[in-house]
Amino acid sequence: MKGRLFLIPTLIADETTQAAIPVTVREVVKGIDYFLCENARSARRFIGGLKVHSSIEAIRFELLNKDTREGDLSALFEPLHAGKDAGVLSESGCPGVADPGALAVRYAHDHAIRVVPLVGPSSILLALAASGMNGQQFAFHGYLPVNAQKATVLIKKLEQESQKKKQTQIFIETPYRNNALLGHFLAALRPDSTLCVACNLTSPEEKIISRRVADWKKQPETFPKAPAVFLFLAAH
Repeated sequence: MKGRLFLIPTLIADETTQAAIPVTVREVVKGIDYFLCENARSARRFIGGLKVHSSIEAIRFELLNKDTREGDLSALFEPLHAGKDAGVLSESGCPGVADPGALAVRYAHDHAIRVVPLVGPSSILLALAASGMNGQQFAFHGYLPVNAQKATVLIKKLEQESQKKKQTQIFIETPYRNNALLGHFLAALRPDSTLCVACNLTSPEEKIISRRVADWKKQPETFPKAPAVFLFLAAH
């Protein structure tokens, strides 16, 4: 019998294990000693912080990141083919969503390996729920272009799509560029469109602001270099 591939949610804010990681996740992790992860150091820190293994040294971590190719997966999945369960860890939140873990999940499905998603924090869904925007029609676009002109062109295009479909548009950004991205949105979006920024989700410093672009300009905000999700919805 083949092993199972567990999709293990990780923290999206430091020192929030007790509040953000369900007991069921810890129980599953207790029975796993093989993990696929983006960064071995942070994965080891997260698993160690759950305090469910007697020794972190006995646990095996293998890299599954943006440089992993399909041809690498056969070797990574050898333990699962031999019957061992494994866990996929994202650097933040749920693996497989805007994350290289999707590559492993696709391989598992193609080779009749059971995939088991576990409940845990997802910054995208938390931000959407807290935004007050349309939760029945939405699209996640990942990162916008760094170039300001290209970002503006795409924002305007997606704003038109948002108006046509009544669709919430969702983005993430590297923390140090949070305020630059906010500036792009405020410059490109129409005054009556609604913009939400959800920063430091699940942490004591959580900050979620959702209001019309015109109101953003009247009440300027700055955000720390911390994980953030940006959403907008065009007026109808």
